[in-house]
Amino acid sequence: MIRTLLFALCLLCPLGSMAALPLPLLQALTGDDADARTQAVIDLGLSVDPQAQVVLEALRDDTLFTLKGRLLVVTGEQAADAATGASVGVPADAPEPPEQLTVNNLLRGEAAKALALRNLASKDVDVRRSAAKELASEPPAAFAASMATAAASEQDADTAQLLKLAAAQAQLQSPEPGLRIAALNSLADSGEPAIAAMIKPLTGSVEPDVQVRDAARRALNAIQGRLFWGDLLDRLFTGLSLGSILLLAALGLAITYGVMGVINMAHGEFLMIGAYSAYFVQGVFQQHAPQLQAWYLAAALPVGFLAAALVGAVLERLVIRHLYGRPLETLLASWGLSLILIQAARALFGPQNVQVANPGWMSGSLAITPSLVLPWNRMLIIAFAVAVLALTWALMQRTRLGLYVRAVTQNRAMASCVGVATHRVDSLAFALGAGIAGLGGVALSQIANVGPEMGQGYIVDSFMVVVLGGVGQLAGAVWAALGLGVAAKFLEGWTGAVIAKILVLGFVIVFIQKRPQGLFAQRGRNVDA
Repeated sequence: MIRTLLFALCLLCPLGSMAALPLPLLQALTGDDADARTQAVIDLGLSVDPQAQVVLEALRDDTLFTLKGRLLVVTGEQAADAATGASVGVPADAPEPPEQLTVNNLLRGEAAKALALRNLASKDVDVRRSAAKELASEPPAAFAASMATAAASEQDADTAQLLKLAAAQAQLQSPEPGLRIAALNSLADSGEPAIAAMIKPLTGSVEPDVQVRDAARRALNAIQGRLFWGDLLDRLFTGLSLGSILLLAALGLAITYGVMGVINMAHGEFLMIGAYSAYFVQGVFQQHAPQLQAWYLAAALPVGFLAAALVGAVLERLVIRHLYGRPLETLLASWGLSLILIQAARALFGPQNVQVANPGWMSGSLAITPSLVLPWNRMLIIAFAVAVLALTWALMQRTRLGLYVRAVTQNRAMASCVGVATHRVDSLAFALGAGIAGLGGVALSQIANVGPEMGQGYIVDSFMVVVLGGVGQLAGAVWAALGLGVAAKFLEGWTGAVIAKILVLGFVIVFIQKRPQGLFAQRGRNVDA
């Protein structure tokens, strides 16, 4: 009984003597007027009173309650006055329990913006950057001056730029033409597609002021020019990334096709073997060395190379060797081998795609501009393709095996006459080509789905690279792979993926009709014919 009387006396105390936040401001939150509630949240965001932070957080977390017209912050079994933060005891047997304040998503979003504005004063740069991103997504007009002030004093360049753009976006809602022109001049430095879309309506009849329309046109032209170059560089990078994958897929095929003239339709499955090797090694590291999980890819590279090379050597010894000089039978036999390898992968790993995760050091991206973001995994794959190309070139040009391969490629009969064991060279070259494809599969596992049929999508493109570049020519394979990759990505943006592939194939057919030897003609006298 005594506790109940004390609680009643607490409710009857005059609020003005202890309230830090204005009572009308808090009462507006409990009313039915949506505009008044929104304005109250904005005023809380602009308030210098630290208690405003508490109320906004309670509004966001649904911990605001009302009791006889009084606003309370209830956390667990503790209650505090929303205006002052003073503790208020609410007995369990109170005649009227507190009622939770109804908060819709719109008001909750406004509270998040207001909290973000207040977090701009945080000492933690990550908190300030996160707050700036929150405000930049849809900046309220009432916060324009506060964001501009925060941008002027911000030490972190990225956060300051975000706040500057957010303040300019908010200022566009100002009724004064001069402020809108100043905002447009600031936004002209942006490279965001969303800002271009926001400015575009202001270039027409939506904007009544002529000077503002002219400023909007200038800003839009500047942003669109920046977006054009960003899109151009993005397509170029994506094309180089695709070209590096095609190069890894076609490099081994260029060697085997150049040495033996074998149309190996199972070459794509060597990519698949390399990708599944990465999956297998990842599982071994997860089970036996989880602390080294980030470096599983380094172990997967030699495993992928050896696994694909071993399978390639076995297939060459058992099947391919007996079909030299019979291209149609070799094509059909290698197609059958590809189906066998696909079914073997299904039996070992299942018919569904498996997940191969990027190591932490390959995750993320490098943002050059808002419209040009370069993923680390693709950049590293391009560098890896360059490294594999350099090692292959060194092997072909600086080792005895490379000398034998080049000799057999140029003139098999003469190489045999001077003592080169051509069948052994065939086996080693086939294993080497399969191993390089295995390395390509390990790289491909980092950006594509790993499944039994993943290699089928690259076999036609690989042959196009080899034929376009010139049989047995590494330099030709490089230029053909990069050229086809870049051309395909540029055409996709204009015609779509299917039409782009048809156009590329048509170009290759026409080119080979005019220049059958490819980009780089084979050197030496070939007397096989």
